[in-house]
Amino acid sequence: MMMASVCVQLCLRYTRPFCSKKVRSTSQCYTQVQHCIAASKLLTKISNGLFIRGNCTSTQSRLRWKQQLCFYSNMTAKNLTTEAKEVKDGEKLSKTHIIGHSAPLVPTSDAVPVSQLSLDLEAGSEFSTLEEISDDEAVSISIPPAIPPASTSLRDYVDKSETLSKLVQLGVNLWKLEQRPNVGSMLLRLDFNTDVTPRLLFLKEIGVEDSCLGYIISHNPFILTESVENLQSRVNYLKSKKFNRETVASMVSRAPYLLNFSVKRLDNRLGFYQQQLSLSASNTRNIVARLPRLLCGSLEPVKENLKVCEIELGFKKNEIQHIVLAVPKVLTANKRKLTQIFDFLHNTMKIPHHLITKFPQVFNTKYLRIRERHHFLEYLGKAQYDPDLPNYISLDRLVSLPDETFCSELALATLEDFYLFQKTL
Repeated sequence: MMMASVCVQLCLRYTRPFCSKKVRSTSQCYTQVQHCIAASKLLTKISNGLFIRGNCTSTQSRLRWKQQLCFYSNMTAKNLTTEAKEVKDGEKLSKTHIIGHSAPLVPTSDAVPVSQLSLDLEAGSEFSTLEEISDDEAVSISIPPAIPPASTSLRDYVDKSETLSKLVQLGVNLWKLEQRPNVGSMLLRLDFNTDVTPRLLFLKEIGVEDSCLGYIISHNPFILTESVENLQSRVNYLKSKKFNRETVASMVSRAPYLLNFSVKRLDNRLGFYQQQLSLSASNTRNIVARLPRLLCGSLEPVKENLKVCEIELGFKKNEIQHIVLAVPKVLTANKRKLTQIFDFLHNTMKIPHHLITKFPQVFNTKYLRIRERHHFLEYLGKAQYDPDLPNYISLDRLVSLPDETFCSELALATLEDFYLFQKTL
């Protein structure tokens, strides 16, 4: 572009009416400048590795074009100097016939001198892509690894993302998170220092153990998008309801979504359990602290289980209250499991409601365990569950004792006999 500007200035300068000698010299100079421009363009293409003429090697072609460029540069500089002198003399002789023109023939301050241009072109040619490099130089070339534009697994991003690598060190199960929609892209957008670190420090301040941080984020990665102010307000609400610091930390560790819910929702959940079960504030805190997911899950399964216990199983409200206080999991247990265990206890083993209410832990036991032990005792003639009769066997001992103790203390048989009997069922 610099050489082209010099050419344009020459053309403008020589539009004046000069003698034929000046016109011829101007034409020759213009032609030479065009040759120089063409040569510089051709050299630039060669230095950029666009093409090679003939079968010359890169070193030979570079030397040849340097020589040609120096030739055209010297010739152009001489013609510019000669023409500048002639124009100066011509202006003195014909001031009345020539309109004054203030533009100089030599390059302006914005233009690049020809000698400097030739040096710049020579410097550019040294970085030709066709030039061979040594093995040491090739090894020293470092190419930064690119983050994959798209992937089905977070594994491809762990080495390139500080956030993901630090989460792995905390024990976060990325393979679980990548199966959830939009969670992987959300984690990649997070900055560990500004987004993740403040939340981790907050969890530690409220008493969460370091070993629980990975579990919490694995189950609830959205806690990293909650503001610290909102998290603090929810913790303050729980403390205002007389949940102590250790209880709050335990609840958050076992129910990772707890702090994602607003204060209004937490208050509504506590009020629901207190009203439905006719519980005191202390008993409400007791069941929620033991099963904190009651504040996180849907209320529909809880309402359904309460109706099942009252309508289908026939328990009274005070009996339901006693069962829930002893075993809060009854509120979220599978409906089929509840009805199956109750049917076997009440209709097969002939155990009344008040005895089941007295030992509600039986609803936490596997149905198969109750069935096998009852039939084994019945086979031995020792299935006696009435507390008013001798050889009474309580439901608590029936379901809680290990197999060896059950056989030696209740069945008065060997463990091998019990295993053989199990195969007949």
